[in-house]
Amino acid sequence: MVSRGFTAVPGSFNKDFRNRKNHGTIFVSINDNMENQKNKILLVEDDTNFGQVLKSYLELHDFVVELARDGILGLAAFRREKFDICLLDVMMPNMDGFTLAEEIRNVDPDVPLFFLSARSLKDDILTGYKLGADDYITKPFDSDVLLSKIKAVLKRNQELHEKQHSQIEFNIGAYHFNSKLRTLKHGTEASTLSPKENELLLMLCEYKNDLLPRETALKRIWGSDTYFNGRSMDVYIAKLRKYLKEDSSVEIVNIHGNGFRLVVPD
Repeated sequence: MVSRGFTAVPGSFNKDFRNRKNHGTIFVSINDNMENQKNKILLVEDDTNFGQVLKSYLELHDFVVELARDGILGLAAFRREKFDICLLDVMMPNMDGFTLAEEIRNVDPDVPLFFLSARSLKDDILTGYKLGADDYITKPFDSDVLLSKIKAVLKRNQELHEKQHSQIEFNIGAYHFNSKLRTLKHGTEASTLSPKENELLLMLCEYKNDLLPRETALKRIWGSDTYFNGRSMDVYIAKLRKYLKEDSSVEIVNIHGNGFRLVVPD
C-alpha cells in the first residue's frame, strides 16, 4: 500500500488491516470505554488518499484520529475538541499549515505539533520550528519512525503534565482543598466533590488569581468546546461558588467571554 509522501506500509500493517477488515472491526472498538482512554490526533492533510492511509495506520495503533481536509476545517476541529497531538501538512488550500500552526498556538501554546510536508527547503523547516513545531518530517517518510516519534512526544508530555500537577493540596482562603481525596474542608465541615467539580476547582487553583481560559477548561474536563458543554460548566461554577460562600474574601469571577478567575487573598 503506497501513497504520496508515505513509504510502503510495513507488512505487519497490511496483514493486520486485512484481518480486521475481514472481521468487520477495523474502526470499531470492542469496548467504548477504551476509546475514551486513547490519545487523540488531529491530522490535517488535503491529499485524500494519503490522509486516509495514514489515518487508518494510526487507528490500527490505538489512536483516535480526526482527519481534516484543509487548514480552516482543521482549525475548526481544534477549537471544538481536545487533541493530544496535531499532524499538519504545509501546502493546503484555504489555510496553509504554517498559518494553521500559528492559530493553534494562539489557542494552546503547549499541544505537540508535527509538520508532515513535501517541502524540504531549509527555510521551510526553520519556519516550522520557529512556529513551535516539535518535529518537521519530510515526505516520503517511514510510518514506523513517525509512530515512534509520536509516542515519544506523548510520553514526554504526560511526564511533564504529571510534574506540573504534582501539587494536590491547596489553601483557598479559609478552605483546605485536597484534589486527590476530592475533599473541600472549612473548619470542621467537609464536602466531597464530584469528579468534575474536583477537576474544575483544581484548574482554578492552578490558575489562582489569574485567568483560566474557558476553552482550556472545557477541552480538558469536558473534552470539547461546545455550547452545551459550556452551559454545563457554568452550572459547575455555580456549585463551586456555593461551596466557597462561607469565606467572603474568596470569589470566582466571570471574565465575560474569556473564562474565570479564582480570586484568593495572598
